[in-house]
Amino acid sequence: MSSSIRTIRARALVSAAVVVALTAVAGCNDGGGSNNGKGGKDKASEAPSASGLPSSLTEQKLSWKSCPAPTTLQGAGEAPGSEWQCSTMRVPLDYAKPDGETIDLALIRSEATKPNKRIGSLIFNFGGPGGSGVSTLPGFGADYQRLRARYDLVSFDPRGVGESAPVKCLSDKEADASDAVDGSPDDATELAAATADQKKYVAACQKNSAKVLPHVDTVSAARDMDLMREVLGDKKLHYFGISYGTELGGVYAHLYPKNVGRAVFDAVVDPTEDPERGNFGQAKGFQLALDNYLKDCAKKGLTCPLGSDPDKAEQTIISLLKRLDKNPLPTRSGRELTQDQAVGGIAAALYSKDSWQYLTMGLTEALQAKQGNILLLMADSMAGRDENGHYSNIGPANVAINCVDDKQRYTVADVKAKLPEYRKASPVFGEFLAWGMLSCMDWPVAGKTDHPEVSAPGSAPILVVGNTGDPATPYEGARKMAKGLGEGVGVELTNKGEGHGAYNGGSKCTTAVVDDYLLNGKVPADGKVCS
Repeated sequence: MSSSIRTIRARALVSAAVVVALTAVAGCNDGGGSNNGKGGKDKASEAPSASGLPSSLTEQKLSWKSCPAPTTLQGAGEAPGSEWQCSTMRVPLDYAKPDGETIDLALIRSEATKPNKRIGSLIFNFGGPGGSGVSTLPGFGADYQRLRARYDLVSFDPRGVGESAPVKCLSDKEADASDAVDGSPDDATELAAATADQKKYVAACQKNSAKVLPHVDTVSAARDMDLMREVLGDKKLHYFGISYGTELGGVYAHLYPKNVGRAVFDAVVDPTEDPERGNFGQAKGFQLALDNYLKDCAKKGLTCPLGSDPDKAEQTIISLLKRLDKNPLPTRSGRELTQDQAVGGIAAALYSKDSWQYLTMGLTEALQAKQGNILLLMADSMAGRDENGHYSNIGPANVAINCVDDKQRYTVADVKAKLPEYRKASPVFGEFLAWGMLSCMDWPVAGKTDHPEVSAPGSAPILVVGNTGDPATPYEGARKMAKGLGEGVGVELTNKGEGHGAYNGGSKCTTAVVDDYLLNGKVPADGKVCS
């Protein structure tokens, strides 16, 4: 969520930037054989492989080297440790022209610590769409150390993302100006400003990224993953998809069911929903998470700036947001905390129960000190803006991927018709997510599908993990995904907890079930519940 009508319609942004920002606040069968991931074959020829791609792609050899620090487009930060290696892999720009122009995908890996027991590569996608896997995976590397014993941990910047033929739109200065435009317009003047800003944004994307915009769709990204599997030397794709990564994984399973190895989907996107219903589901999901936070805060007595009555606490937040609409709060940076940015900051903190303490700090600062530093920092993390004012490309990539995937194009009239329903579902988030329906308005590339196709008859079992308190991908999506994958394929695991995603959410039960599946091939009973 941000101040723009474009980036509100995010399919659950998962980014290490959120974690980094919140940490800163605190300081204020073996699944098929492999060739040990070396990639390539001994001798190349020009005959196409079974995938239909030329051997110049399927038999390419990856050159793994020490990783540099993530670039600005990837979200910046420090270089990962010596256990991480980086490379690039060539893929077709257009799979309809496999012998045509290619682009380079940025990859990262950490090799298995027990190579004699190695299963293969475990490929991660952390969501967005638009999140850089190259910058994100090392940040969570410690959480996956047990898996690393038997897998090379691998991630990548999907096409259009980070350093993989990135979508580029506005300059940093232009992005700041766009971010200041009211994304939840209250009158004709504000609506005119918002729609004019959208047209300017679309024109910039077309000017700077016209070549890649038609080719950043999820189907092409799934095809990239199958080529990656082949180049890495794995007979099966072992996969860990989070948030949008579950949609990407579902599309992969539909295209290549026989190539699926051990796969886990966590924080699951509902594949049956169109963008409007997806936004509405997020409105309810974020509201549920906020309600749970308010109840928890109320129990803390004097340390909660919102008081001991959760209903009155919500009204306090609503009143704060109304004041910010007309009178933004100052920050030490010289920028102001707007209404929309406050909503984004609140949403960012709801992605993990561990972040609730920072939301309390941010609300205390806003309500008592009349300062917006903490909430703005968290809002910036969602928008991919660093402390130096530079933006990653998570926003442009998110819009471009969503808009080339989805056929639906909504109008102002559509939004106005839905506003009452959204406001009722969430007094705090509903209006902002309703206006997010306009994120693909005037987009220069037509969308491809009504919703993703994930049916995967013949696939190996896929573990689908739903978290009951997930704000960004509501719990119901896991059941829809498991059903969509098909009988005997989708295996549902329920985690009773808070936050976006379950594996790293603190449940020893959930972590143990997932690890047992990935490491030992033990498929749990469908419908298993962990607390």
